[in-house]
Order: sequence, then C-alpha cells, then structure tokens
Amino acid sequence: MSELYVIGTPIGNLGDITYRAIETLKKVDFVAAEDTRHTLQLLNHFEIKKPLISCRAQNEKFAGEKVVKLLQEGHDVAYASDAGTPGISDPGAVLVDLVREAGFNVVPIPGPAAFATLVSVAGTGGKTLIFEGFLSPKPGKRRSRLKELLATGNAVVIYESPFRITKLLSDIADIEGNRRIVVGRELTKLHEEISSGSASELAADYSSRQSIKGEFAVFISGVKNIKFSEESTDI
Repeated sequence: MSELYVIGTPIGNLGDITYRAIETLKKVDFVAAEDTRHTLQLLNHFEIKKPLISCRAQNEKFAGEKVVKLLQEGHDVAYASDAGTPGISDPGAVLVDLVREAGFNVVPIPGPAAFATLVSVAGTGGKTLIFEGFLSPKPGKRRSRLKELLATGNAVVIYESPFRITKLLSDIADIEGNRRIVVGRELTKLHEEISSGSASELAADYSSRQSIKGEFAVFISGVKNIKFSEESTDI
C-alpha cells in the first residue's frame, strides 16, 4: 500500500539531514512541500529530482486531497515543511489527518526542530516542558498568555520573529525579571548565537542592539525545573 512520509529537514545546516531522509526523498514518487522553491533547493543540493506539490497552510486541505488521490493511484508521497519537523509550528497536521482518514499509513522520518535543538543546550533539567510556539502578535494577548505560562512553574519554549523578539524579552522581564532564559538565534546556521541569563539581562542586551536579524527560539526556565536540579545535586 502507498504511504505518506513526513520528513524532518534541516533548520539551517544542510549537514543535519539524516541519511534516512535522503533515501526516502529518493524513493518516493512525489514530494509535497510547504514552499516548493525552498524544498527544490534542498532537493537540488542532494541531486534529487521529484515532482513537487505545493502544500502550505493556506491550501493544506485542497493539497491534502491531491495527495490522497496520488496515494490511491499507488504513488508514495513525502511531505516537508520549509525547515524542521512538519507539524511543529508548521503545516502538516491537516494533511496527516486526511491521509490517515483515507486509510493510508503515515510514516515519520525524524529530523531537526528548533524546539529540540534549543532544549538540548538549555542546561536545565526537569520533567515538564511546554512548547508554545508563536505567541499572539497583539501586545495584550501576548502578555496575558506569558503570565499564564510563567504561572505554571514549568519550562517553556517560544518561537519569535526578529521584529518582536525585543518586545517578547521585555514582557518576560516585566513579569518575572529573575527567570532564567536562553535565547537561540539562527540555530545551526552560520551566525548562530546562543545567549543565557536572566530575563532582565537579556531584555537589556537585545534592547541595546541597533540591528536584529534571524529567527529565534526562547527557552524560559521553569521554577519547578530549577528546584528539581537543585534537589538532584544534593543526592
């Protein structure tokens, strides 16, 4: 039976793609992509030639129906978002639901994600971690949600754009300035930068910068995580 392969692709450094991902892209008949131009560059880099299908957030249901039809015709299809793992602040969930409802297998091909990349170097243990993704761009909704997240006492990972990162850090500092955070900018890329400190310190740092570029992931350490780490060192 035909299958849909959901493939994690590099978030920056092309060397992070897995051997299994390359082999899967080589063997499928079609590749559905959030941005066909972006995925075409990836395929060209590895000298893979496949027909591409646009499957972005704006047309995911319509594109998903096209993918189901291809599967019904006996074709294997891969899906890749622009960067990272589909379904994590990227399209993919609607497509997967449609394919599974049609009776076809959905096979995960694990790969990079900014979320997991930042957590791996955050340096704070604990059992509970909340992945929030992008907050609302509206100041009131953003601050309200931040207060709710910080009040849980758990660690949180948030994605943010270069246009709002300073506002996000300032909001965190206003709510709980001593909370430890780690900011990852352009993770795995040439100008990767990972900064760690209190919310107040990093808010001041970014507020003083004249130019801010890149994509951001922000790890907010939870008070429960900190307590867990302290207790662990006493054993």
